[in-house]
Amino acid sequence: MVVDLTERYPCHLKVVNKRRSKHGDFKKFSDGRLQITINNDLNPYRFLLTLIHEFAHLVTFEEYRKVRPHGQEWKYNFKLLMLPFLKPNIFPNEILSQLALYLINPKASSDGDVKLSAALRNYDAIGNKTLIFEIPDQAEFKFQNRTFIKGKKRRTRYECIEVMTHKKYTFHPHAEVDPLNKNYE
Repeated sequence: MVVDLTERYPCHLKVVNKRRSKHGDFKKFSDGRLQITINNDLNPYRFLLTLIHEFAHLVTFEEYRKVRPHGQEWKYNFKLLMLPFLKPNIFPNEILSQLALYLINPKASSDGDVKLSAALRNYDAIGNKTLIFEIPDQAEFKFQNRTFIKGKKRRTRYECIEVMTHKKYTFHPHAEVDPLNKNYE
């Protein structure tokens, strides 16, 4: 099915080194070339989901040229492209059930859906990172070589204070952090 997509919608498909800010992207260059990039560190399920997400951008671009990146046109195309992949022989049941719910009204990133993100994370290579929602409030943690104190959850994100500057930052619940004291009760 993926090969069929690449034949119907030709573009330069490139697997790239991990980027912190995104799993993949779609670009149209000034010379007319189209390119999809996908991070090389994704588990197979997140890779496929990201690939179809980016193909939905390409299809939407081909059909409409100028629309909002994650607007109704993209959501429609994303759902349409994902439907053939919603099968238990492609995705494990724990991902499939969350993916079906997510596709009712997909967000700009699969990480925006906490339950889907958690289901996908179960298939990631084992790392030594901890997710911010797993540490208690007021715990200190490191993120990008800076020290923070975890604060309360505000709607969808955690409000944290950087120790050095006392500035407030918000973190997605699935942000990977390094707790400074792992002996929590």
